[in-house]
Parts: sequence; C-alpha cells; structure tokens
Amino acid sequence: MTDHTRLAEQLRQLDGKGYKAYKSIRDEYYFPQFTLKIDRVQGDPFAKPSQCRVLIPQQIAGFPPESYANRSREVGLRDFLTRQFHQLTQQRQRRSGTGNSGLIAIAQPGPEILERTTAFISDEQVELRFWIGLPAQGRRIDGWQAADLLCEQIPELVEGMLYPQLPTQNLQHYIDTHEDADWLRQQLSTQKLVAFVADGAILPRRSGIDTCPLESATPFQSPASLRVEFSCPHHGLMTGMGIPKGITLIVGGGYHGKSTLLKALELGIYNHIPGDGREYVVTHADAVKIRAEEGRPVTGLDLSPFINHLPHQQTTTQFYTTNASGSTSQAANIIEALELEAQVLLIDEDTTATNLMIRDRRMQSLIAKDQEPITPLIDQIRPLYEDHGVSSILVMGGSGDYFEVADTVIALSSYRPENVTEQALAIAVEYPSDRICEAAQPIGTRQFRRLQLKPSSLEWKGRPAKVKVHELREIILGREAIDLSQVEQLVESGQLRGIAAAILYLHQSPPTDLNFATAIQAILSQLSTEGLSTLSSFPEGDFVAFRRFELAAALNRWRDLSLED
Repeated sequence: MTDHTRLAEQLRQLDGKGYKAYKSIRDEYYFPQFTLKIDRVQGDPFAKPSQCRVLIPQQIAGFPPESYANRSREVGLRDFLTRQFHQLTQQRQRRSGTGNSGLIAIAQPGPEILERTTAFISDEQVELRFWIGLPAQGRRIDGWQAADLLCEQIPELVEGMLYPQLPTQNLQHYIDTHEDADWLRQQLSTQKLVAFVADGAILPRRSGIDTCPLESATPFQSPASLRVEFSCPHHGLMTGMGIPKGITLIVGGGYHGKSTLLKALELGIYNHIPGDGREYVVTHADAVKIRAEEGRPVTGLDLSPFINHLPHQQTTTQFYTTNASGSTSQAANIIEALELEAQVLLIDEDTTATNLMIRDRRMQSLIAKDQEPITPLIDQIRPLYEDHGVSSILVMGGSGDYFEVADTVIALSSYRPENVTEQALAIAVEYPSDRICEAAQPIGTRQFRRLQLKPSSLEWKGRPAKVKVHELREIILGREAIDLSQVEQLVESGQLRGIAAAILYLHQSPPTDLNFATAIQAILSQLSTEGLSTLSSFPEGDFVAFRRFELAAALNRWRDLSLED
C-alpha cells in the first residue's frame, strides 16, 4: 500500500516524461478517508481515460443501513450516488492540457433508475468507479497537474459523496420513489392488470432526442371506468388508469397521444427518477415491444403460426434468412418474445408490417388463402391470450377490424383518455367485418432451439474478441456487427456493453443445458444473484442492467449465431 503523499511526489517526478511512464502509477493508495485504486492506465492522452475506483469505509461514508435495507432500496441508492458523483464532476471547471487531460467522469445515466457497475454499497464500504484523464502537455506528462487531480480534486469529490454532505431529504425521496414503483409493478398481477398510469403523470417528452418532460403537457387523468387505486408504502394513496389483462386497443386521431402513451408503457418496464413525470407509470416486467424490422437475420425459428405454405415448398417450421422482410421480421420478433415467455406484447401500427396485422374481407375475396402464406396477427391474437395468457396492447388508428377481438378500447383526444369499449363493440356488431379467420396453425409460446456459439466469432488468435459499442445502435464483436437500433426498450449504451460481455461470458462459461431460452434465463438468474460484475474479471464501470429479452435480441440479430432444433 502506497500512501497519498508518496503518490503526489511520484507524479511530480514524472513531470515532463513520455506519457507511457504513467503506467508506473497503476496501484492502490491510502488516503485519510478512502482508498484509491488505479485499475487501468491509458497509454495516450487521447485514448480512453484511465479507470479508477475509490473505496470509502462505511464508518466514514456514514450511510444508514435502512437506506439500502433491501434490493430495491440498494439499487435506488446506487443510482442516486452515480448521479450525485456525475453532478459534482460537471461542476468542476479545472481542465487543461491535451486530449482528455484533467477529466473526471462517471458513466452518465439517463432518466431510468437502473442497476449499474458505477456504484456499490455494503455494510463495510461504498465503492465508486469512474474515469480520469491523466494530464499531459502534448504527449508529455504534466505531473504537477496530475498530483492536483489525484491528490486534491478526487478527495474533494469524495468528501461531497459522504452521507452527511448529501441532500438527505432528496435522497430519501429518491429511494422511496424507486421502491414505490417496484411495489406497484409487483401489484399489477394481483389486480389482473398489465400496466398502470398514475393520475398527474406527464407522458410527452420535449422532443425525440430530449427525454425531459414537456412542461406544457396535459397531466394524465384516468377515465373513471378504468381508475384503480393503490396504497403505496411511501407515497400513500395513488390513483390512475389500470390496463387490464387481455387485448387492449389505443385509438384516436393522429397527434392526439396514442404513440406517446404506448411509448410510456414501453419504458414502464423501468423505474424513472423523481421529476421525470413517469415515476409512477409501470408496466409488467415481461412486456416486449414488437415491430417490423426489415433486413434482420432470422435463425431457426418456427414461423408457421404466421407464415406457411411458401412457394417452392420452403419450410417455415425451422426458418432461416439473412435479410427478413417486414412481415417476416415482425413474425420473428413475436415468436422470439414468446420463446422467452413474454407476458405482454406492445405494438404500434406505425412500425408494423400491414400485411402481418390485417387482411380484410375484400382482400380475402380477391386473393384466396391458398395463395397467401401470411396469417395476420388479428387471427392469432385472441388464442394467444386465451390459450397462453399473453396480453397485447396495440395502437390502432387505421383498422376497426380489431374491435372484434378487443377486450378494452381506450380513445385519446388531446392526450386525454376515454374508455370507449362499449361503443367499439357496438360498432363491431353493427358493422361486422365478415372476415374469415385464417389461423390454421395454432400458435405456441415456446421454441426448442439449442445455442451454439462459434469460437471463431468470439476469439481472435486464441484471445477474446474485441468489443465495441456504438451508442444504442450496435455491438461489434470482433469483425461482426449486431444491429440493435430497432430494439426499442434498450435505453443506455451501458446495457449494450453488458450484453456484449454476457455473450462472451456465455461462450467462456456455457451452461450445461444449451437450450436457447434456458441458457438466457440461467445467466440472468446468475446476474440477479451475483451482480453485473460477474460478467468480467476486470472491475468495469460501465455495465448497465438488461433483461433477458434484450440479451436474446442481440443473439438473434447476430449473423454468426448458430442454432439447432
């Protein structure tokens, strides 16, 4: 163990030397209030910043045990600490030199409260993981600035992270809000609901690239016939719109809020920070957004419930393509979600393939069924719920045929919801569609594919493949890119980094049973018990929690994936 005064002297002695001489400081150092661990040292001022950790003994940090007394509160507290550290680093104005000189940064969170490998807390200590840009002038070490950065500025930041220095009232509200949202999500099944939108919620965002709530938005108000109430552990009595199990349509004119509501439900699988407006919009944890995704690969899926008797006798019970059409990709997305036991499908007609959604009576009369390989969703959505308990929520503005299969119909007018179920069902009786149901193949909810990860795709000269992540767009494993730009329930790039690490982990430590769904569930169960840090022997600071559906989505879009029936 090297103390902090010796570190400062060592850095000053490195002043003016070539930048690679910084490698000598990779070690751990004792400070009066914490231990600093320098885990990785960058080799160039323009390279990825160096990775560090601070470990603060709990007798100094001072966090009361009740602030992390259960899993929900612990995750909320860790998320709050990440944001607090990020805020403190943003208030610093002391950066000079070349490249990333003087940078202190932590992985920046979005509006969702998520488990991250940025902060940890236990009865023994608080741990924070972050990056520093070791100072340079040109490509020469600026040792004096480095000594100030590591031995003066970092202690100042640590001081601001101690419990007595934090806005404890805000912290308590933050953790309580997170715990209440978790509690609400757990109550959905007991109330036979798949989602809940609290009265007063603000659903619209400022823009497609700004996740802050729109200040001028109309607060959400539930229709009386769909209003439910809960008595939350901290918030107390809460009312709002409950969306029941079954098939729910969201209808209304264009620009009246249909897709905005569905987007809030889509992200309701996550909890949101206080002030986001969607703190108490919660959706069943196993809800999956479904869309068409033209061009994606499909590997060994049984698509026969939606696509069969193709020309040239091509089989669809074990279907492969490297470039799926819109309808094929949407069918694949549904089957893959069911393979992982999704409980709710979320669908917006704006991002679907029309021919997989509906085939009306006129088209049925013109093109006989034996000439049409596609069975539309309208003919499978009812059996999917009645036989398998899988609910659906659909934004539907163009086809009233879905009135005949709906359990609940919610109309939006100027962002205000109204329960119009009785009117919609009456219209369906008065103006029957006269469609012929075309579902010849019953839909199953499970596939039985077996996972095979090719060593050639995950290794290069006997070493693990290099991993890169491009925002929320793609993962690059070695020489192969996985396009995730259409997987809409991914919200942070750290989730992609975690998913990439999980794929490598699956390759290096494959489960005994390589059934695809079982393998995915096994690693998620392990992460739930042991934490995200299990995915790497290195103390990564930028992994973010993900669900089994998004891990499976990455594997299913990986063109080097090998599966067998």
